Formats: sequence, C-alpha cells, structure tokens
Amino acid sequence: MSADQPAFKSDLLRTMQARGYIHQITHPVELDEAAGKGIVTGYIGFDATAASLHVGSLIQIMMLRRLQQAGHKPIVLMGGGTTKVGDPTDKDQSRPLLTEAQIQSNIDNIKTVFAKFLTFGDGPTDAVMVDNADWLDKLGYVQFLREFGVHFTINRMLSFESVKLRLEREQPMTFLEFNYMLMQATDFLELERKFGCTLQMGGSDQWGNILNGVELIRRVDQKPSFGLTTPLLSTASGQKMGKTVGGAVWLNADMRSPYDYWQFWRNTEDADVGRFLRLFTDMPLDEVARYEAMQGADINEAKKVLANVATTMLHGAEAAKAAAEAARKAFEEGALSADLPTIEISMTDLEVGIVLAVLATDAGLAASRGEARRLAKGGGLRVNDKAETDGDRTLTDADLVEGVIKLGAGKKKIVLIKPV
Repeated sequence: MSADQPAFKSDLLRTMQARGYIHQITHPVELDEAAGKGIVTGYIGFDATAASLHVGSLIQIMMLRRLQQAGHKPIVLMGGGTTKVGDPTDKDQSRPLLTEAQIQSNIDNIKTVFAKFLTFGDGPTDAVMVDNADWLDKLGYVQFLREFGVHFTINRMLSFESVKLRLEREQPMTFLEFNYMLMQATDFLELERKFGCTLQMGGSDQWGNILNGVELIRRVDQKPSFGLTTPLLSTASGQKMGKTVGGAVWLNADMRSPYDYWQFWRNTEDADVGRFLRLFTDMPLDEVARYEAMQGADINEAKKVLANVATTMLHGAEAAKAAAEAARKAFEEGALSADLPTIEISMTDLEVGIVLAVLATDAGLAASRGEARRLAKGGGLRVNDKAETDGDRTLTDADLVEGVIKLGAGKKKIVLIKPV
C-alpha cells in the first residue's frame, strides 16, 4: 500500500505518515489497529559490512526512534550472521566476505551509535539489541532446509525486484546470496517467537525480503505480522543519500568528524531542507513548515538549524556548537580552527612539491584530478584564502601558513593540510 492513503488513527502511523517515512505497508488497517491498542514491537536489521553506519542508514535509526517515541518497543538487530552471506539487494556484484573477527569488530564499532537515538533497558518500551548470529550460526543446513525451505518457492523468489534486476543486468548471483532472503525471514520468525515482534521495517529495496518474513510468520505460527518500508532516499538532484565527493558520510566520529558531519547538513540542497528536518530531527512540524517556506538568503539559516540539530543528536551539543563556530570563523573571518578537518601529509613530499589538483582530490575536495583542475580554472579552488586558477600549480612548504595549508573549494568546503 502506498503512502497516499486515508489518515491513520494510531500515533505511530500518523507520525510516520506526516513526516514522510511511509512508502509501503503490508496490512495497514491491521497495523494501525494494533498500534492503537497496545505496544507493537518492531525491528530493523543492520549488517556489519563496515566499521560504521553512514547517513543512508540514519532514516532507519530514526524510524526506530519514532517507534519508541510513540510508545512502542524497538529492536536493533545486528547482522552478525547475515553479514557472513551478504545482502544481494540493489547490488551488481557479490560483497566481499568478511572474517568473523572483522564482523565482530564492525559490530562493536557500529552499536555505539544507537544509544544516542534510542533508550535501552528492560522496560516494556525500552530498546534491545540482538545479533542474528546467535541463532543462525546454530542452524544445521539440513535443518534449515527442512524447517524453512519448504515455505519458499523459487518462482516467488525470482519475482522479487532485487533478484530480477540482478539477473536482467546479467550479473552473477551466487547460491550463497540467494539464501539471504530466507535467512532474513528466519530472523523475523525468531524475533516474533522470542520477543513478540510483529513489525519489520526497512528501505523499499527490502520489500521482498520483508514480505518473506511476514508470510512465513503468518503461515507457520498463524500470527499477525507486518512490514513497513520507507522510500529510498536521495537528494533533490538525484544523488544517493549519504554519498559525497569525499566519500560516505559515516556516523562514527573517528571516521567522519563532527565538523564534516555538520557541513554535510549545512550543504543540503534548498529543496531538501524541509524534508530532512521532518525525517532527521524531532522539530515540530509547524516549525519545520516555517523553515521550509524560507526563500533566498534566509534558507541558509534554515540549513544551519538543520546542521546544528542533526549534529547535536549524533555528536552532542558541544560538538555541534564547536562545528558551527569553526565554520563561521573559517568562512566569515578566514580564521584557522582546530575543529576544521585536517589531512596529514609527509613533510618530505611537501618539500619536493605536490600538485594542487592531486592534493585537492586526496583531501576530498574534488572527485578526480580533472574535476579539481576544472574547479580551479573556474576560480573555485583557494589556497590560503586566495583563488588559485592553475590546478597544476605545485604546492611546497613555502605555502605553509601557521604550519598548515588551508585549501578551500567552492563556498563551503575547507580542509587544512598539515605536514608531519
């Protein structure tokens, strides 16, 4: 069912609808009724393919937050088991297989983020965190096939978009990956039996996987279960959410500094400000509407508000304040700040000389050396606050000011180059 539906009665779905989270729901009337009668336990799974989640996963974390805010119970499912297989959804190639040690290390790093958005504990609506390796690792293959395989048909599995698109692009899909959707359905069944979990949420690319779990529970345990997906998130210009020239916008501070995180939100496209305030902050909707209506230079103030609120939620008020002040000083006063992102390079290399286009690319100010040269030619690259139109100009230790080189791109990006 799509989001253009009659108004819901439950606080949960009314909030989800008003803030723009709903793309599809399996049984909307039943779920609305259940959410209005009592506590609904819902979960989202997060595979541990990297040492941090990125902004693309933040909408899922916020959905769990909305669930808890509405008086329901969120489950954070870490994919210690499913990460060993790899989710083929929206992928052209198989993901590299990680060792168990790598997966556990990633989980240890990832799980610290959730406590900033959810309240964990033993209460009826407190969040809990579980790892699907706890049950998937114990399943023997023959047992898995006999207990769960009989409930899925190849015909049905081939009909899902995640599989069809892969095959249409003539990209190989291993039998290992093909099992992923069965494993995800097994997760839902396990959480239903252990926690009374009746709701699985995720991005719209997970719709087929979620349907498998809903149907498995209803077929095997004859109990109500539901699926809810969000629209796949992209910016107004069509760029995938969470990706920038400098790479992924990681949530862990050791992989993406609070300053860079603040700048990511500050650089939001005008058309996205209202939508992002609804999705990624707790700001009341009438206040969101006021910022969304701003035009011209005023919209920049709305972007700063978005950056401040989003950074406070993840990194805390002090980090957000420091990032905002560092940006103000850097762009309005041309001052250096310890809070600005810093890239370390070899002093030996700098003494020999480094081409500006190379340095700008390595610092994440451009996607390629060619782009860096074009940016310079158009007056968009700055060295120590002075426009530099020659992207092939060699920078040396003679360009150091107060021990660093200040590189800028456009109006909003600054990186300090520090020799060591």
